[in-house]
Amino acid sequence: MKDIHTYKNFYFLGIGGIGMSALARYFNFSGAKVWGYDQTQTQLTIKLEEENISIIYDDNPELLPENINKEETLIIYTPAIPNHLKIKNYFIEEGYTILKRSKVLGEITRFTQCLAIAGTHGKTTTSTLLGHLCKYANLKATAFLGGISANYKTNFIFNGNQISVVEADEYDRSFLALSPNMAAITSTDADHLDIYNDSSHLVDTFNEFAKLIPEEGFLLVKKGLPINVKHFTYSATEKADYYAENIQIENHTFTFDLVTPDLNIEGLILPIPGKHNIENAIAALGIGLKMGISPSVLRKALAEFKGVARRFTHHTFKNGKIYIDDYAHHPSELNATIETIRSLYPGKNLLTVFQPHLFTRTRDFANDFAKSLEQTDQLLILDIYPARELPIEGVSSEWLNKKIQLNKKQVSTLDKALDIIKEKDFDILLTVGAGNIDILYQPLLQWLNEAEI
Repeated sequence: MKDIHTYKNFYFLGIGGIGMSALARYFNFSGAKVWGYDQTQTQLTIKLEEENISIIYDDNPELLPENINKEETLIIYTPAIPNHLKIKNYFIEEGYTILKRSKVLGEITRFTQCLAIAGTHGKTTTSTLLGHLCKYANLKATAFLGGISANYKTNFIFNGNQISVVEADEYDRSFLALSPNMAAITSTDADHLDIYNDSSHLVDTFNEFAKLIPEEGFLLVKKGLPINVKHFTYSATEKADYYAENIQIENHTFTFDLVTPDLNIEGLILPIPGKHNIENAIAALGIGLKMGISPSVLRKALAEFKGVARRFTHHTFKNGKIYIDDYAHHPSELNATIETIRSLYPGKNLLTVFQPHLFTRTRDFANDFAKSLEQTDQLLILDIYPARELPIEGVSSEWLNKKIQLNKKQVSTLDKALDIIKEKDFDILLTVGAGNIDILYQPLLQWLNEAEI
């Protein structure tokens, strides 16, 4: 296959996706010409346009740039793009070279020392922290992230091209296209059953990924996961090869000691809350140590880590109300988020606004979602965000709502949610989900700020 770096132009189908936009920024930063298509304009696509990337939002091949040379242009697409897309079919019919995002990212990792973070939960925060550690240590690394780093206000951190920090995405088995030298596996909870059919096939694929790490490499796995490839373990709740002890919470900030096979680092400060984030930090710190970053640099970098947008983004207002926004879209993630809220704010009245993501995920984990959501005091469920899927008969937010044993609960469309929230009495408001629930974020902030005047 032709070296992707020899192409002068890149066209992205679904450029507004979080993984796609990081790749677009990589090639744009490298001096190539980058264009793209997406269905809707978002804050992310607006940012890309500000970075001189031309984007169209109408599926019309006539709107494609005139100078898009076939031999010099690589077309990159995401599996979320439907097969009937006119622009995609135009490129196919005209004989352009077309590659999936995972293949392109895999090619980049072949030419770098790749540090990959895999797992059904935790990989975005862990990879963002690892990218931050590498940047802080001035390693020649590029980080491709699945979220917006609060430190750098982007999902792309560039400090050189000798090392790549990537999220190893299990969806569609994409991570099997990578060439990882070091890796961490944070979780193997059942997910994407539309792809894997059952959890055993998912676990098998994680083991396939683990086998990609070379003998001289380094694999760090959360203790207890069913990975049968030689590895080191880590944990925040029990002893492992890498583990935390002396965990304390002070002013919503966690401190802990890191114990490793070679050395201990005492009194580490983690500014983002949650025991699950201590585990994420252990994974990133473990790889950082293997990369030769000194404990003193790791300590300073960790203390300055601000997290990832929509990963427990929280605001406190003068009237005492608290607003938290989170990306959680799986029962395990909901449990971690609500557990963190309960540990930080015991006894507070919690209103949760949840947008289910995908009909298949809602169907496959309905009972688990019900148990997770029963931990809140009040619940507002929004309509299911379909993403790439068509509706499934009988699967709806009303159907899920009936399974939840909670007195104060109701279902709403997204456009009516703000007015309903304004009528509720709560101490803490949690908006949670991976769809377009984030459009409530700024209006809610504005309302809560005005409400305390």
